[in-house]
Parts: sequence; structure tokens; C-alpha cells
Amino acid sequence: MTDFNKRKSLGKGLGALLGEDYFGEEAEQQNSGTSKIAVTLLHASPYQPRGDFNQEALDALAQSIKEKGVLQPLLVRAENNGTYEIVAGERRYRAAVQAGLTEVPVIIKEMDNKEVLEVALVENLLRENLSPIEEAEGLQRLIDEFSHTQDALAKVIGKSRSYVANTLRLLNLPQSVQQMVRDNILTAGHVRPLIGEENAETLAHKIANKGLSVRQVENMLQKNKISSQQTAKIRKNDDISDIEQNLHQKLGVKVKISTSAKGSGKVILSYSDISELDKIIDILQH
Repeated sequence: MTDFNKRKSLGKGLGALLGEDYFGEEAEQQNSGTSKIAVTLLHASPYQPRGDFNQEALDALAQSIKEKGVLQPLLVRAENNGTYEIVAGERRYRAAVQAGLTEVPVIIKEMDNKEVLEVALVENLLRENLSPIEEAEGLQRLIDEFSHTQDALAKVIGKSRSYVANTLRLLNLPQSVQQMVRDNILTAGHVRPLIGEENAETLAHKIANKGLSVRQVENMLQKNKISSQQTAKIRKNDDISDIEQNLHQKLGVKVKISTSAKGSGKVILSYSDISELDKIIDILQH
């Protein structure tokens, strides 16, 4: 998806929430309907899905703000104590403070907690500031706290339902592997094939140490799967041989066990003469 189409798609999800194209180019160029608020009256939202703010990116944004100012107003909601919670634009707020600004342009809007989390999530997705894990945690929070369905989430963020499902599945990875994604050591593409693997942590470190590509990871796991299947087959054959041998010793006749891929099979008792047949019949009758 191109950047333009991505913005357009995500903007559709916010249109129903904000009643305006808050993230459109026109909104970035025109600050009509905004207010100026002292930075000391603003505070971060507990619904902010981002946990990490890259200092190098903040430095660059702060320099831009020094030269051009804050081009797009922050979206905030008023608190009862006279302060304002930042719904969208915490990076701009942090950079503005770093740049020495004492006040910033804002749009004040009444929003409930669900809307705040939705807008914060989509705003970060639009600006590509969220790690895949932060995105997954934001989506999961909408499910847990506000009973969103995956279909509803897909509409909010302008993505497909399968995208939402695959993103949420990243939370099934061990915490150490999730942290490697947060730290940009591995991508979501690298770790997604590890979901459900018992040795996911070991594999993740192997992938990172060897600098494997996503395709190489997929090939490695496929080879591991084939090797495991072959090992299991050998072990199964060994187990069957042991059972055949034990039955032969107990029954005194040749025993052959055959199995199918579906799990069914046959137990064949062979006899060399009438006396062995009589022995088999006697055993089965008792």
C-alpha cells in the first residue's frame, strides 16, 4: 500500500470519530479552530499505545519545530482539573518542549476512553511510529477494555481482518522475542513463523546472530519440521518394533504391526504349523 493510500485508508477509520480529516494535508496547513495552550497544562494519555520514543527522531522533529513551528495541532480532551490529556500528538508535544516552546496549538474535543485509544492507535499507525508489538498491544487493549471485535478493529485502522488477527498473534510469542521486535533486532516477518514453536527464544537468537532474512527463516523452519517428522517416524518405527518383539516373546508366534497415516493399522499373527495356530486360538479365547 502506498503512503497516500495508507493515509486515506486510516483516515476513513478516524473520520467517524473526529468528524473531519484530522490527518489530511489540509489540516496540516490550516490551523483554523485551534487554541493555544501552555505546555505545562498538557499531559500524556494513559491510552497512548507507544512505549518508546526514539530520541534521534525527537531531535530531528524538535529542530523542525524550531524552524517552522508546530504545523499540525495536537488533539486533546479537557480534564476536570483544568489540564488537558493529549489524545494525538505526544511526539509533537515532546519535541515542542525540547525545542523550548511554552505553548502549542491544540484542538479540544470531547471523547470517551474508547475513542481516545482508537485515535491514539491510528494516529501512531499513520505516522509509522508504533512497533508491531505496540500495535498488537493497542489492538488487544481495545478488545479487552472495550469489547471490540476483530472486524470492528479492522475498520477502525483501515486494515483487513486477517491483518488484525496476524498482528494479535504476535502477543503469543515469549516476552524476550517480543522485546527483540521492540528493539528492532528482528521484524514481525522474522518472528511470525516462530509463533507456536517450543524453542522460539533459541530460534530468535539464532536468526538475529546469523542475520537471516525472512525467507531464510521460513526455509530453516521448514527443514526443522521435516527433520522432526523424520525423527518422529524413526522413533515410532522403533517403538513398533519393540512391541512386535515383546508380543512375539509372549505369544511364541511371529507378530507384525502395520500403521497408516490416519492412525489405523493391523496386527498380524503368523503361524508356521497347526500347533502354533492352536496356540494363537487358545490365547485369544482366554
